[in-house]
Amino acid sequence: MRDSLTWRPLRHEDAKASADLLNAIETADEIGENYTEEDTLQELIDPYADLERASLAAFDGDVMVGYMKIRFKPSAEEVHRVFLDGGVHPGYRRRGIGTTLVDAGVAAAEVVHALHHPSAKLVVDLNRPERIAGLAELVRSRGFVPVRYFQRMEHSLGALTGLVIPDGFRIEPWSEWNDEEFREVRNEAYRDYWGAVPMPADLWRNKITNQTFRPEVSFLLREAGSAVGMLVTMCWDADTEATGVRDAHFMVIGTLRKYRRRGVAGVLMGHALRVAADQGYDRASLNVDSADPLGAYGVFEKAGFVPTMRYVRWALEV
Repeated sequence: MRDSLTWRPLRHEDAKASADLLNAIETADEIGENYTEEDTLQELIDPYADLERASLAAFDGDVMVGYMKIRFKPSAEEVHRVFLDGGVHPGYRRRGIGTTLVDAGVAAAEVVHALHHPSAKLVVDLNRPERIAGLAELVRSRGFVPVRYFQRMEHSLGALTGLVIPDGFRIEPWSEWNDEEFREVRNEAYRDYWGAVPMPADLWRNKITNQTFRPEVSFLLREAGSAVGMLVTMCWDADTEATGVRDAHFMVIGTLRKYRRRGVAGVLMGHALRVAADQGYDRASLNVDSADPLGAYGVFEKAGFVPTMRYVRWALEV
């Protein structure tokens, strides 16, 4: 089967074929990930995805039936954690395509690692829902082990209680004028988060303020004029069209370290939940590190979020 396919690196013009493949995968895996051509193009133009050196797609005629791509980190200190992403069309599974793609991904990770962060230790990460049939067996066979668990949590947007903003604090929505403060708070807040590195401006534009960004449900919290916390909301039109559910996904929630355990995240979430409900969203969601020592899982539970799906972070030390 592998020999009858055409194999080549991904290209920007593969956006539609990529979206078609990912939507076919969703019909089998049912993990809540639907895509438009614009969504997949955004991933293909990621400034930290070297498609020529670190991607591979399999085609049966004009149909993309499998792919992998590597995203390297813009910075690394002791450890450089690259991300391996990929998938195989449900109709082409159990034929060795996934194994070929994973092996190619590990080899490609070594290439980009040597180019960008050769003095650091290389770890290849793969983060996927644990419910995907056959995935655990595949990645274990290539030497990956589970190192972390993440939880998707959801909050139905029905009747919401009133919110009191503490004295001295002020909430403001995202704008072009405070965008850089959003990024700065995110980078400072995530300094001690497992696996996180600062996001440079080009990555921020690609991953955050893209076509899925919802500025009207994204907020900055200030105290005495200084930004101390932030919340960014995203929404995927393809998900809304496929499910009929308009989901406000709280993609990034960050609090400066000296303001933690003072209710900053709770205030931001409470405000964002009310605004999302007022704007016709049906649900809010977020992903959280189940092993977060800062207790984020408990904060989200207290805010009314309930767990719905668990992700496994698989890792291979190279």
